[in-house]
Amino acid sequence: MRHPVILSSGRNMLGLALSALAFILLAVNAGHAEDYPARPIRMIVPLAAGGGTDLLARIIGEDMSQTLGQPVIVDNRPGAGTQIGAEVVAKAPADGYTLLSASMTTYAFNPGLYSKLRYDPVKDFATISLTGRFTLVLLAHKSFAPNTLAEFVALAKAKPGTINFASSGPGSPHQLAMELLAARAGIKLVHVPYKGAAPALQDLMAGHVPVMITDYASSRQAITSGLVKVLAVASPDRLAELPNVPTIAESGYPGFEASAWQGIVAPKDTPQPIIDKLNAAIVKALQNPALRAKLVAIGIEPISSTPAEFSAYMQAEIAKWREVIKAANITTE
Repeated sequence: MRHPVILSSGRNMLGLALSALAFILLAVNAGHAEDYPARPIRMIVPLAAGGGTDLLARIIGEDMSQTLGQPVIVDNRPGAGTQIGAEVVAKAPADGYTLLSASMTTYAFNPGLYSKLRYDPVKDFATISLTGRFTLVLLAHKSFAPNTLAEFVALAKAKPGTINFASSGPGSPHQLAMELLAARAGIKLVHVPYKGAAPALQDLMAGHVPVMITDYASSRQAITSGLVKVLAVASPDRLAELPNVPTIAESGYPGFEASAWQGIVAPKDTPQPIIDKLNAAIVKALQNPALRAKLVAIGIEPISSTPAEFSAYMQAEIAKWREVIKAANITTE
């Protein structure tokens, strides 16, 4: 008769122990969140410095530093279609001190472009918030003969497979936007990938490649300097700063629209109180009127979200673009 009593008692002891352990873990996590951050935060950008993704991360990071009381340091880790930087964050300690600020390439395109990824955008990260959406523009070197999209398409049709176009990397929004335009226009172009928008733009300005689609934020200075010219914009409406430049949609391709969204994540298992604290800092930054005006002026639409909204959006985008990439037979391998 004693055995059942002893067994039941053992189960009770085990239950009490587990409850105590859970309470301790919750207390520790709460303590960490209360003290967080106690040192600088590293924001990994998986692309070269100078591009739109890098620019947005630095602008938001500066405002977050003021809110959190610790520096937010941008660390550029380009390469392998953003996989190198993403892998660094996926394998980092889940303590809130290593974050990833990346584009839809990392979160939505790569799962459809690579049979094997160095990270899983859904399983390896804890989403924090969306941060922005970039307006894309079709640029050409100043010496390139075509001055309009129609002239560019005509030249590409006359010389199929001879015109190179640059992009910020394999599977980037810049590449896929150009591939989409080429498919709609019925032209054949040659892709020249770079490790980020900045080096691609440098080669465009130097005349090593004739055309590219990139974000207005990172190309604004090159446009103003006259080293490149804008043939069209990929947004539904004309840009306020480029009122005389037509959209791709009004240039003969109705409904054409291409943009690039961004977001910030942390390693999986990062305590929820820390995620919430980071989310609050990002949302506060994106609600800052001066910061918003600065972003809008350079072609970035500020957007924020809850962690759950970002997670749902990411998963929907992965499914959407997997089908698009498959249908267009786009591959990086």
